[in-house]
Amino acid sequence: MEENLKSRISCSVDAHLEEAIHLSEDLAAHPELPYQEYESSRKMAELLKDAGFAVTYPYDGYDTAFCACLDNGEGPSVALLTEYDALPEIGHGCGHNLHGSLSVLTGLALKEMKDLFQGKLYVIGTPAEEENGAKIGMADHGIFDDMSLALMMHSHAGKESIPNMDVLSLRCYVVEFHGETAHAVASPWLGKSALAAARKFLDLIDARRECFTPDIHVNAVILDGGKAPNIIPDYSKIRMEFRTDSMAKLLQVDEMVKKCAQAAAMALDCTVSLTFGLSDFADMVRVQPLEEEIAADMKAFGLKVGKVEHPTGSSDVGNVSYRCPSLQGLLSITKENMALHTAAFRDATLKPEAHAAMKAGACSMAALCLKTFTDAAFRDQVQKAWNQALEEKKQ
Repeated sequence: MEENLKSRISCSVDAHLEEAIHLSEDLAAHPELPYQEYESSRKMAELLKDAGFAVTYPYDGYDTAFCACLDNGEGPSVALLTEYDALPEIGHGCGHNLHGSLSVLTGLALKEMKDLFQGKLYVIGTPAEEENGAKIGMADHGIFDDMSLALMMHSHAGKESIPNMDVLSLRCYVVEFHGETAHAVASPWLGKSALAAARKFLDLIDARRECFTPDIHVNAVILDGGKAPNIIPDYSKIRMEFRTDSMAKLLQVDEMVKKCAQAAAMALDCTVSLTFGLSDFADMVRVQPLEEEIAADMKAFGLKVGKVEHPTGSSDVGNVSYRCPSLQGLLSITKENMALHTAAFRDATLKPEAHAAMKAGACSMAALCLKTFTDAAFRDQVQKAWNQALEEKKQ
């Protein structure tokens, strides 16, 4: 990266760093739960509107979503994604206050450099990442279909930042069995145990584990198994989550789940219904040129960068990645090793080390956005890599 460009990016970020830090601290002091982020989203939207972005708020049917657009002439479209929902009791234990503000900061910095590029820059507020993430619905509605890049960073802990966050697809099932009640001692032969059907269903799923590929994970709980041990239960309810490394694999798993549920119901003379507890979360379509470029940018702005780690969770950014080239870097805001979704991590977002990381992250994202806007050969390379990766996911 040329020193002049690096200096320009750094100065543009500095121009808005203090207001981004104040925003992060304000969100931390006033955490709002998923789909209730009215003040958090309003504050972000107002900052962007005051800076000259055209703001639509609410957006796409979500009361707490927004879309801020800087129309800077003909050219590519790039989206910066913001998150701002908090966790019950803990508050911003996942760092959304910091990395949501980071995306806003990146947008404000790019506005300062609008003489360097042409195209449309979007800052999109995406509610409820901790629950049924709004990015899923937005992706389904085609919001990202024409984007050259959708980008964010997620707060992270440890000595290294990571160029991208690999994630697994996820489908959540609610499985309900219906039978017939009877006295468990006086006349059990008159009953049809929904609990027995539920247990047999779990046994059948466990029997299939032997033939799972290593990426498949399943976890389940019985939410309702009856009211008293002396009554044959006529109703049982299970919540189950499957994760896989592709949406295509998830569809294969879906057939297996249905067969196991129907077999268990048939064996115990019960009926069964399957519904989805959440929208499907997609796995990440990784784009190597994007990961290499953001890694170089992160190093240029002083971050120590590690390798992309094996996926252990899910994120609604995965759904965006099935629609356009996408990236979710992991920005280390503290060198201490600590878990997310904890009070300790929440408190770490308010420290000077985290604010320094916010600046470096915003500089890195701004650099990648500028390259996407201005380098047609790079955009073509990214698009081809994304097309190939997406095709491989379908196999």
